[in-house]
Amino acid sequence: MGPVFEWLTRVTIFAFVLLLILFACYCMYVKYIHMKYDHIPGPPRDSFLLGHSPSVMKVMQDGQVVHSKLLEWCEKYGPVCRFNTLHYVTISVTSPEANKEFLMSPKYPKDPYVYKRLFSFFGTRFMGSGLVTNTDHNHWYRQRRMMDPAFSNSYLRGLMTTFNQIAEDLMEKLDKMAESRTPAHMHNLVNRVTLSVIAKVAFGIDLNLIETESPFPKAIEMCLKGMVHYLRDPLMLLKPWKWKFIKDVKDAIKLLRRTGEECIAERKRVIQNGEEVPKDILTQILKSAEEDEHDDLEQMLDNFLTFFIAGQETTANQISFATMELGRQPEILKKLRQEIDDVLGAKKDIQYEDLGKLTYLSQVLKETLRLYPPAPGTSRWIEEDVVVNGIHVPGGVQVLLSMNSYVMGRMEEFFPDPLKFDPERFHPDAPKPYFTYFPFALGPRSCLGKTFSQMEAKVVLAKLVQRFDFQLLPGQSFDIMDTGTLRPRDGVLCSIRSRSESSE
Repeated sequence: MGPVFEWLTRVTIFAFVLLLILFACYCMYVKYIHMKYDHIPGPPRDSFLLGHSPSVMKVMQDGQVVHSKLLEWCEKYGPVCRFNTLHYVTISVTSPEANKEFLMSPKYPKDPYVYKRLFSFFGTRFMGSGLVTNTDHNHWYRQRRMMDPAFSNSYLRGLMTTFNQIAEDLMEKLDKMAESRTPAHMHNLVNRVTLSVIAKVAFGIDLNLIETESPFPKAIEMCLKGMVHYLRDPLMLLKPWKWKFIKDVKDAIKLLRRTGEECIAERKRVIQNGEEVPKDILTQILKSAEEDEHDDLEQMLDNFLTFFIAGQETTANQISFATMELGRQPEILKKLRQEIDDVLGAKKDIQYEDLGKLTYLSQVLKETLRLYPPAPGTSRWIEEDVVVNGIHVPGGVQVLLSMNSYVMGRMEEFFPDPLKFDPERFHPDAPKPYFTYFPFALGPRSCLGKTFSQMEAKVVLAKLVQRFDFQLLPGQSFDIMDTGTLRPRDGVLCSIRSRSESSE
């Protein structure tokens, strides 16, 4: 035992010394990064290694909005602000000119380090190299070009029937709730509408979530929660109390990808049988894989997951926040209702041509996105040195941009009285915000589903205001819940009455 014990002791000591040397080298590298970027203004680090992560995690643990912390720091330290986590540096920019440069120019790609982290969560493939997360410009461009037919004006006009039908399912549900005096959890209901819509028009799945239960809303919520924790907590895997949550996130991802696999298999069967198929997102996903000359199921599932989640979550949150503000602003609701009555009258089916006439509704939805942009944001990678607002920013760094749609939308410098909900900011004759308002991002990587999303939001909100009086129940908060996307914390609880009943 003597020689073996002595050998094990030496190996242990050697390994320990090696770890110490590697740790010391890593600390020296972190110090080098600090020296390289510390001339850029920013809040004091909480920790040499963890940087500002403890502050971010405390905000999350307190149930607050991380973007509000960024707003606080940007207002204090200026339009170019530095954040540190381990050896990573993020530069937050709240400069309209810098936004124009970084978002509009194709020379600044999406940050490969952030989007590679969205490839998989905890060893389970998530969005992979789908349309949102793909950082290879040429591959992304081919995918984007193949998706365009599913978002053309002619195709979107044809979706009005589905928008109307599923929105009518919600109206019928609200009629029953009004009759029984049952309070409505508007976010839950609208979330079911938008998920039913994207499932039907994008993938040919009839969910009818207004009247039936489904595991999908919970699965999507788990994926989004997993995303925000995975990106913001560098030590998550080292916390045993988080392991059940991690398992739940992985199970949710597997459920959605398994559902996508079933949809793809069914669509392939239909195509092989020579049956007619719509030019929907699922068909375009298959065509994109065919153009790449390989039938990559995982790649197709990446895009299935991307559209299944992104195609419903942000729209549901926007409609919910708009409903919340209309419940708080009776004069705005009155003006909106007058426009809707003038344009639609009593008709149930909203036509595509009606949407362009609902200009004040467009203003309400735009102002909702200013104050409550649901999307988590985007970033760009700065390969070479640049100067932003007179500050030298060394290359090889991530620049945070679209998340600052929330930050800039709440800065007095760009929007007077920024916390006031005022749709007149977006009156057709009002000055257009100059690269300070970009809820769908800007430039070549802007959101492909913007028009789809706003058409759907208009149909649902117009029908709601046309048909019902609603009042916010007392006692609920108007706080924001940050789960990767932003949603109303208390879900917008309303008492509902039919307008026909109210007028009797």
